Amino acid sequence: MLDLSTWNLTTPQRGPAATISTARLNRDYQSPYFQRSVNGVEIWVPVNGAHTNGSEYPRTELRETAPNGALSFWRYPKADNNLLVATLRIDAVPSTRRMVIGQIHSNGSNSAEALPLVKLVYQQRLNLGRVQALVREHPDDISTRTYTVYEGLPLGEAFSYRLGVSRSGLLTVQVNDGHVTQQLSPQWAFQGLYFKAGLYLQDNRGPASEGGRATFSNLTIYHQ
Repeated sequence: MLDLSTWNLTTPQRGPAATISTARLNRDYQSPYFQRSVNGVEIWVPVNGAHTNGSEYPRTELRETAPNGALSFWRYPKADNNLLVATLRIDAVPSTRRMVIGQIHSNGSNSAEALPLVKLVYQQRLNLGRVQALVREHPDDISTRTYTVYEGLPLGEAFSYRLGVSRSGLLTVQVNDGHVTQQLSPQWAFQGLYFKAGLYLQDNRGPASEGGRATFSNLTIYHQ
């Protein structure tokens, strides 16, 4: 069973998207978008689901919190390593074949906007999936640098990823045995960061039967 004691959850229920608190999530919360099983949690996101303010796409996505449910932020110089480890299986993709499966996000401290440091994107091409990391060089940058981390993932096959930032500001993204690293701009040291994991579609058109589906069997955060 996954430890969900330091997460809350956004779901794409109609009118508007809902946030499930850490306490409610850990009282065996289930819905059409979030189902528990012996294998972990199954996540479903229909393309016609509701979206949050500031986004045009639906998501069923976990967001890092403190154990008491308060929103959690960390600065990477305060720990030797800040790491998210996940194992999942993708079972369905929307017609764009593109979904965000993990993020390190920013709260926008000392910058103009709260933008992600990195988005980990699963994209299906020719019936096989590849995972790319979209990395923002500086906190206020609109554009991102794209790294292809791993290719050749069939639907239904489990894989693992790791998103981490060391005390020195070295970003590491690993998917199975593929990995990339980038030394971060010192400007990121002043940002309040947090992990996100789940499915965030890059699609909002189609019938209610179309969407993304995945099962997460491991989801662990380390700040050491």
